[in-house]
Amino acid sequence: MTEPAALLDAVADALGPAARRQVPLGPLTTYRVGGPAAVLVEAESEVELLAVREALRRAGGGVPVLVLGKGSNLLVADEGFPGVVVRLGSGMAAIDLPAPAAGEGPVVVRAGGGLDLPVLARRSVSAGLTGLEWAVGIPGSVGGAVRMNAGGHGADTASCLVRYRWLDLAADADGVDGPERLAYGYRSSSVRPSEVVVWAELGARPGDPAAGRQVLSEVVRWRREHQPGGSNAGSVFANPAGDSAGRLVEAAGLKGLRLGTARVSEKHANFIQADDGGRAADVRALMAQVCHTVAERTGVELCPEVRLVGFP
Repeated sequence: MTEPAALLDAVADALGPAARRQVPLGPLTTYRVGGPAAVLVEAESEVELLAVREALRRAGGGVPVLVLGKGSNLLVADEGFPGVVVRLGSGMAAIDLPAPAAGEGPVVVRAGGGLDLPVLARRSVSAGLTGLEWAVGIPGSVGGAVRMNAGGHGADTASCLVRYRWLDLAADADGVDGPERLAYGYRSSSVRPSEVVVWAELGARPGDPAAGRQVLSEVVRWRREHQPGGSNAGSVFANPAGDSAGRLVEAAGLKGLRLGTARVSEKHANFIQADDGGRAADVRALMAQVCHTVAERTGVELCPEVRLVGFP
């Protein structure tokens, strides 16, 4: 049987200079902690994604693969990820903004999977469109939004997604589908870790740019007032039905709780912040401590929203 390290070497050799070895993943995430990717590939086109898929196919499925967006909803273990991590480069961050006409109905915006959500929001408003302003406060990508059903301020990806192009790096499968394929739930979907969202088409409407810019400012102001800065991945736990995870954590007396280089935010109890140069293991251990204490004191078991990468 071929050793995993030999398979990984074969994939890296097949991809040539596009494959970089032992690249730190922490700086590519909003937590800014965690170890390296054994191999990192930044794809600038669908052709390059297909090359990655072919190299993985030749390895016979023996190499783990992870698609990484902007890293705003995951925690990478200190040991890193022992496989191939694929990111979308600027070549896959294009946006097609149709010119709206007065009295026109819904229009469709096509955005590359690598496009930043705040850029999508601001450029759509500048083009005289409304309906995507909610995305300005989310530090993720269009592809990540499709995968996680990102949302806020009364809207989410599921409510505006028309269709999307996807490609599976671990199987000979791809296609263009609508949201019905995604089994959308609250901050969840059926997109696999090896599936890349190449582009997405999102519904918008003609709108007044001045009014849109006002909405953008209000969303940004609200987030600055209610959510902490620093190194974090946004909401750590999903809100239980009819309740707030932040309220439960605060009710359990855990605001400001510190464990090593991680602490529960004093500004919003559903955020865990990491110190500069901190350890992912501390963040993970604090998540577990919070879950245990909330369950013990309130009877509610919290479910993590943050994806854990490279942990046992």
